[in-house]
This record gives sequence, C-alpha cells and structure tokens, in this order.
Amino acid sequence: MSKIFETPLYPYARHTDQDAAVPARHKVVVIGAGPVGLTAAIDLANQGVEVVVLDDNEKVSFGSRAICFAKRQLEILDRIGSADPFVEKGVEWDVGKVFFDEREVYKFDLLAEEGHRRPAFINLQQYHFETYLVDRVRELQAQGAPIDVRGRNKVEAIGQHDDHVALEVETPEGSYTIEADWLIACDGANSPTRRMLGLDFVGRVFEDNFLIADVVMEADFPTERWFWFDPPFNKGQSALLHKQPDNVWRIDLQLGWDIDKEQEKKPENVIPRLKAMLGEDVKFELEWVSIYTFQCRRMEYFRHGRTLFAGDSAHQVSPFGARGANSGMQDTDNLIWKLKMVIDGKAPDSLLDSYNTERVHGADENIINSTRSTDFITPKSDMSRILRDAVLDLAEDYDFARPLVNSGRLSVPCTYDGSPLNSADALAGPTITRPGSPCPDAPLPDGFLLDHLGDRFVLVTIDADAPDTFEEGGVEVKRLALSVRDDPTLALQRRYLGDAPSGVYLIRPDQHIAARRETFDEPLFRAALRRATGKE
Repeated sequence: MSKIFETPLYPYARHTDQDAAVPARHKVVVIGAGPVGLTAAIDLANQGVEVVVLDDNEKVSFGSRAICFAKRQLEILDRIGSADPFVEKGVEWDVGKVFFDEREVYKFDLLAEEGHRRPAFINLQQYHFETYLVDRVRELQAQGAPIDVRGRNKVEAIGQHDDHVALEVETPEGSYTIEADWLIACDGANSPTRRMLGLDFVGRVFEDNFLIADVVMEADFPTERWFWFDPPFNKGQSALLHKQPDNVWRIDLQLGWDIDKEQEKKPENVIPRLKAMLGEDVKFELEWVSIYTFQCRRMEYFRHGRTLFAGDSAHQVSPFGARGANSGMQDTDNLIWKLKMVIDGKAPDSLLDSYNTERVHGADENIINSTRSTDFITPKSDMSRILRDAVLDLAEDYDFARPLVNSGRLSVPCTYDGSPLNSADALAGPTITRPGSPCPDAPLPDGFLLDHLGDRFVLVTIDADAPDTFEEGGVEVKRLALSVRDDPTLALQRRYLGDAPSGVYLIRPDQHIAARRETFDEPLFRAALRRATGKE
C-alpha cells in the first residue's frame, strides 16, 4: 500500500509563469490539493472558469485520514463529473451499532427508505478519494478545460488588493509571483493562508487524545459502523471500528488526556491495544498510526476581500460524525456557482457575502452537533458520566432513550434557514423541501431527479404549468416538468408535494431550493430569482 503514498500525482514541472516578465494573472487560484481544494477546482473548470491549484506537496495525503463520505457529497461528485469510481471502490454502509461494555444497546439505519441513487455513506480512504479527483482533473485537461494543478508550489506570501490577490510561490527552482482575481484557501486546519493574513479561529479546544490505527486484516465483521462506550478492551474510554476498501479497517481508541503521544504511536504499544480489541489470534498489519486531538471552532468570517476560505482552513470539528471533509465539500458546493456568476457579471459582488452567511450557519450547526457528541462520548464530570451511562442502559430496552444516545451525529447536509437568498415559503409542502433545503433525490422514469438538475438554475414543476424557459437579468432558467403519475414509488409526492396537488420549485445551481409555490406565478418567480442571485 505504501506505493500510493510514494508516487507523485501532480509532480513538479516548471511553468511559463515562472519566466514571465510581469506576474501572470489568473481568474482563480486555489491553495491546497486535498478533497476540498480539488473539488472546488473541478467545479470551476467544469463551468469554464480558469483555475490554478497550488500545493506544497505532490502526492496523496499520507494515511487514510477522512474516510466517511455521506450521500450528499456523492451527489456533489455526480454534479461535477461522476461519483461512480468512488462508490465502486468504497465500502457502502447504512447501519450503525452502539455498544455499552459488551452489550449492543442501539442500532440505526441511515437510509431506511428507497428511492435514492446513492447510499447513505461510503467508507473510502482519503488517498483513494484524492486519486480519483486527480483522475477527473486529467479528464478535464484532456477535454481542454482550463485547470492546472502545480505540485511543490508553496505559497510563501500573500498580498491583498482591491481587484486581485498577489501570491509569492516557492518551488524547487526558486520563487515566482502570480496574481489571482480570486483566491480560495483550502489549505487545512493549520492554514498558512489564514496565518499570513493575520486571521484566527474562535471556539473550543478539547484535551482528549485518540489513537487512529489503520490495520490490514481478513475479518468477517459486517460492513457497519460499530461504536463502543466503556468497552472491556478500553475501559473507561470509547472505541470505533469501520471497514475500508482493500481489507483495511479503521480503529479509533480514546486514550485520555495526559499521554506521551510519541510513545503511544510506537508499534510495541499499539499492537497490544489492538489485540485486546480484536483477539490474540487475529492476524493484522499496521498500515498507518496517528494520535489526534481536536477542536470545534471556526473563523469569524469566511470571506476576506477577494480571499475565500473553505474546509478545515475555515472551520474545524471533532471527527465524530464525519463532518470534516463532508462540510468542506458543501462549502465549495455553495461557493463556486456564486463565484462563477460574479465573474460572469450576472450577479453583484455582494452575492459572495451570502457564502459567508450560509456556510457560517452550516459550520455553527456542525460545531454544535460535534461538541454535543464529544461531550456525550467524553463526559467531563462524574455526574455527566452517570447520566450518560443511564441513557445507554435505557436505550437497550426503551425507544425513547435511543435518540439521546450520541456516538457522533452523522453528517447531514445543511438547510439554509433564514438565508437572504430564500423566498418566503408559499407551499404547504413537506418540511424537508422548504426553501434553503438541499433537494432530496427521487426516482424518475429516466433516472433520478438530481441527475436532471445539473449546476444551473432550474424550475421544477410537478403537475403544474409553466413556460419552458424564462430569463431575468441575464440568468436563464429552464423548466423540468414532472408528474407524480410517473413515479409508482410516490417518493416525488412524499418529498416535494405532501398533500398539495401541485408544486413549482426554483432550484439553485447547488441544488438547494430557493423558492416554492403551488403554481407558477411569473412575477413572483422572477423576484425569487433576483433574490437568489443577490439582486434583491
């Protein structure tokens, strides 16, 4: 497995920008070639926006790192290319089990209903995820898309100006300077961009230490998420087990506060812990070991002039609930269509302020859920532990206690309630499709709903009349005409109409709902489009 860590994906190569007499100007520069940065760049290139990705590395991230990717992120991958290779390689799972000591006390199914193209979650090592994203970059380059990924290009200095950002870039052959109309910082939790601009986080730091071990082993455990509170092999602490592709298993073990991290990472200390969990006779090999602590905090603002922050550079959460990479990809999903419209002159610059508004809302939601999970998993007082343990005991026999069990509220897409881009709800329809919500998928006669939405504004009509197209302020909206009669599963009706006889939805390019009404009213939908593009 070490070969994947050693092979350059985007090796350093000298670029003509390094020999330019004056700094080259690019539309967008992305710093960081992880899952968030590459997703942002691919989204831009798909829409014809010239983009350069700079990374001080040239290989995949070492170790599996992020492994749990939720259905919404797979839907984003479908929108920007294809999620097929990710899903084909990944381990699909819907079921999770919670144990207290040795007893199973709780079981859940994340996708109990049918009518979705993608599974609730896949487990896929970050190094595979990055590899498939780079494969998509190469496909786009072969098609002539304006995307460039430069390895071993480390940004050393940033200068903010009214109409551009200047970047000094260090390479193996010396430094050079380029300019960007817009800069997107996706350079991780220790973001050098954030440091160079003198910006900081606000939030909470946790003291607990956790051991991550990726082990290669043949095991007949089911493809489920298993979480233990106070297991016999890690008394007083917690543990987590996940299956990954290639017979790799992720194990997380809580270690507590005062530990020697370097000592705990040594194989002679890790292996006995794993044998206590898996059994003395189970044969396994260590692939990757790390010790982590975590923080639940964010930047005050995600936009600073022409620099925009996304992913861990903007916000950090605990790993419980798979909210890191998933929320980072939701950042870019929200940002890129807005940036494209501003670049094309179809929306005011102020539309980008709604990126800050909406994604700060999303980050706060993740931080709240992540902090609650952490407090439940790692109680800070005897009374908190007694209460936690009582909930776990009750959950074994009583339904009412099960929602109180919090082994990590798993990532779900954010609904932008209160967003300035939303129009008032004018349909007595299901709550899950209120304005600000991401569109839930539904089966259609020729595929699935989300496949027909793409990355543009769409008017979805369900048993309602409307024009095939309309245009407002240079933004064209095309109609997608549907009927519940064509869906024998009734998923479309349940998710979009409820008891209403018809419905008309204005869908944003990120597949979030901007407005809905029972019938098409042209002046009102024109106003909704102006509002959704920051013009009202």
